[in-house]
Amino acid sequence: MTWLVPLPVVIPLLGAALTLMMARRPVVQRTVSLTALTATLAVASMLLWLTVTDGPQVVAVGGWPPPLGIVLIADKLAALMLVVSTAVTLCVLVYSIGQGAADGDQETPLSVYHPTYLALTAGVTNAFLSGDLFNLYVGFEILLVASYVLLTLGSTENRIRAGTTYVVVSLLSSVIFLSALGLVYAATGTLNMAQLAGRFDALPDNLRLLLQGMLLLAFGIKAAVFPLGAWLPDSYPTAPAPVTAVFAGLLTKVGVYAVIRTETLLFPDGRIGDVLLVVSLLTMVVGILGAVAQSDLKRLLSFTLISHIGYMLFGVALATEAGLSGAIFYIAHHITIQTTLFLAAGLVERRGGSTALDRLGGLGRLAPVLAVLFFIPALNLAGIPPFSGFLGKLGLLQAGVDASGPLAWAVVAGGVVTSLLTLYAIGRVWNLAFWRTPHPDMPVADSAGNRSGVGTPDTEGSAVLLPRMMLAPTFALVAFGIALTIVAGPLFELTSEAAGDLLERTPYIEAVFPGGAP
Repeated sequence: MTWLVPLPVVIPLLGAALTLMMARRPVVQRTVSLTALTATLAVASMLLWLTVTDGPQVVAVGGWPPPLGIVLIADKLAALMLVVSTAVTLCVLVYSIGQGAADGDQETPLSVYHPTYLALTAGVTNAFLSGDLFNLYVGFEILLVASYVLLTLGSTENRIRAGTTYVVVSLLSSVIFLSALGLVYAATGTLNMAQLAGRFDALPDNLRLLLQGMLLLAFGIKAAVFPLGAWLPDSYPTAPAPVTAVFAGLLTKVGVYAVIRTETLLFPDGRIGDVLLVVSLLTMVVGILGAVAQSDLKRLLSFTLISHIGYMLFGVALATEAGLSGAIFYIAHHITIQTTLFLAAGLVERRGGSTALDRLGGLGRLAPVLAVLFFIPALNLAGIPPFSGFLGKLGLLQAGVDASGPLAWAVVAGGVVTSLLTLYAIGRVWNLAFWRTPHPDMPVADSAGNRSGVGTPDTEGSAVLLPRMMLAPTFALVAFGIALTIVAGPLFELTSEAAGDLLERTPYIEAVFPGGAP
């Protein structure tokens, strides 16, 4: 069944080509995009099942055996990331189609949006499956090109400015990554990660530390860890709601995934674990303090996104099975919840006419369904029991306590404070946007259900109702977040197995080189 491995990359790329050819047939574009992502989700689910039952699945691209050719590898970690990320991208696609139908595709021009969105998906899946550092770089570059197009949809001044910042920072990260690849190849003669796992051990300590630092710097920029994430709050909120949602859910997590893969496979000695602990603590605390200071919902969520990357980095820094298991669980949780909250923020902007908290109010009464769609994932993000956010944080904090040491305890304390401040920030949003008396400029509803005032006007001048095709995928992601709580036990078992394989390294290496790496 190894022929399934490349399909999560091939299917979106074929879909991108077909949608580009059908630029003047929007119905066909929608159908192709939905079919491609549905098929990708089905394949990802099958790969997850195969990795659990039969171990890692490997395919040599073009029939060239490793290390001559590039290999794609689906292990438990990669397969889980594929399932969660594809489910999220499918829901966001449905949301964007609903928004396009309601707005006449002004925010997401169909001829550009669908092929670019599918190319973005292919870049994400390629990064997750890559068993070669250069192919991982290619995945990041596909992400960069596609995300720049999506970020600047509509070509407004704010989006062009934010997109320029984003692409400059991303190119800097890519240059650092490419420079590291050149040094790695010069030192070892290969970029195959399974082969590098053995050859890195023979390198001088100072050279290994240099290569590790360069890779972490490149991935840290992409993951938006402190102090490398200042670009994110200025870039994400300017994009259309579905674009912001998929960026927030996926792009930073690809950077975290790359950190997990390289740190466990190539640098298992954990020499800079203390540095990662400090960075994780600062990412948590500085990020959430930034969120507390915000008066705009999208910027607030962008800062919580940065802050909660610190939890994932904390698990990696511990370099224990419990820590890695908690980090993987939290990635799956955070992809789902952060995407859901940004979709809900798009609905808030549509219903209230703004995401500025001082211009909102009364949404709990005016739009009770929207209130529920925001309230549940907000509690989940804050880590309120019994949601998956609480379970993921509890697993990470327990791993930190078990690791002992003053630095680990400091990060545990920082994690608790961050969780409480997240609850405060979310509570403030609820109070200002949903609970208090409606702002005078807010659209209101009369007894017949027609709304007037500012907002998004229809042909008769009353505010447009929230489209069902935007509500339905948001509801689906809320349900998916609840499902993560229900299946938390089996999911933690899976993440523990994945963490064990990562630390052992042997299953990954032997899957690529059954007779041992040359």
